[in-house]
Amino acid sequence: MAKVAILSYIKRKSPVHELTGTTKLIFFIAWSIAAMVTYDTRVLLCMLVISVVVFRISRIRIRDISVVLGLAAVFLLLNNLFVYLFAPEYGVELYESRTVLFTIAGPYTVTLQQLFYHLNMTMKVICVVPVALLFIACTDPSEFAASLASIGVSYRIGYSVSLALRYIPDVQREYHNISQAQQARGIDLSGKDKLFTRMKNSVAILLPLILSSLNRIETVSNAMELRGFGKNKKRTWYARRKMRKNDWLVIGFVAAVLLIDLVVTFWDGSRYYNPFV
Repeated sequence: MAKVAILSYIKRKSPVHELTGTTKLIFFIAWSIAAMVTYDTRVLLCMLVISVVVFRISRIRIRDISVVLGLAAVFLLLNNLFVYLFAPEYGVELYESRTVLFTIAGPYTVTLQQLFYHLNMTMKVICVVPVALLFIACTDPSEFAASLASIGVSYRIGYSVSLALRYIPDVQREYHNISQAQQARGIDLSGKDKLFTRMKNSVAILLPLILSSLNRIETVSNAMELRGFGKNKKRTWYARRKMRKNDWLVIGFVAAVLLIDLVVTFWDGSRYYNPFV
């Protein structure tokens, strides 16, 4: 089986893939706003369920994006750790109650309120990250650029984003090829050597990778310049598709989710759902 590149378009036949890039971009923006604004656990639970459903119907497998999910999990763990280290009583102040479960040392006590706050932080990230990865994995880079232009973003920026997304699989492929070539020359990059030795040997990959990347950038830049890229203020998009019934239904759905999210979140004048009162 061919190895799936990280953060690249994965072509599959699914209802999510059939939506236009504009629809998926609007959904992602509205969904991110809804998740970031609220700390209401009930809303986050509903959004989490919807995220799982969307992930299932997209036909993107977890192993396709497992590396990025692993990195996101590490950053999420570090975020929770540093929040607790610098503000171990923030949940207590936020929910105005204190239920001590056990004491670690000194001021570091584990309270039910602090754990509930960390739960909400974790759920916010879990709601957004899979949708963001699906947006990248289910949207063709050219269509992504067209969707950015459709909401008023300069086509120069959209084209830059498109090139960056197309370039990621090329960089991974080039890295793999250079790594195999260097290992064939006797440079060990496996886990058998010490960490410092592996870091030193990795320079043998990074330098050729940087040089090949610069050469590719120069080639693309010259080709774009020869074709008069950036001469006009607007341009047409070959990959742009017309909005269909399902697109409008999805936009209406995410708009309703955002509206309900804002109403439920600020109904009592606070962003935080407090079950301890």
